[in-house]
Amino acid sequence: VQLQASGGGSVQPGGTLRLACTASGRTSSTYGTGWFRQAPRKEREFVAAVGWRDVSKYYAASVQGRFSISRDNAKGTVYLQMNSLKPEDTAVYYCADRRAPTGPVRVPGSYGFWGPGTLVTVSS
Repeated sequence: VQLQASGGGSVQPGGTLRLACTASGRTSSTYGTGWFRQAPRKEREFVAAVGWRDVSKYYAASVQGRFSISRDNAKGTVYLQMNSLKPEDTAVYYCADRRAPTGPVRVPGSYGFWGPGTLVTVSS
């Protein structure tokens, strides 16, 4: 599986962005997909995750109610809709797949497939 995140950019506080994670080779053997982010001088942190069937969804407390994760398996794409963006959302955003429930959904080490990130900058 090769993943590619896109849709990042620069927005003002309160703005919106939609990130997309496309994958080649993603099949129903994919157990779930997660979005993580890493700000300068900080550790990578969990943002959101979704199961293969687009039913089970998980969010970090910091984005709950503002971000929404979804997937379109026909298009091989997972989306992260980001609303009411704040300066503290500034980070490089990564998507990742996992093939089995090998660990907590919020832990980066539970995911075996990663792509290059996309930069999101929220600033006035």
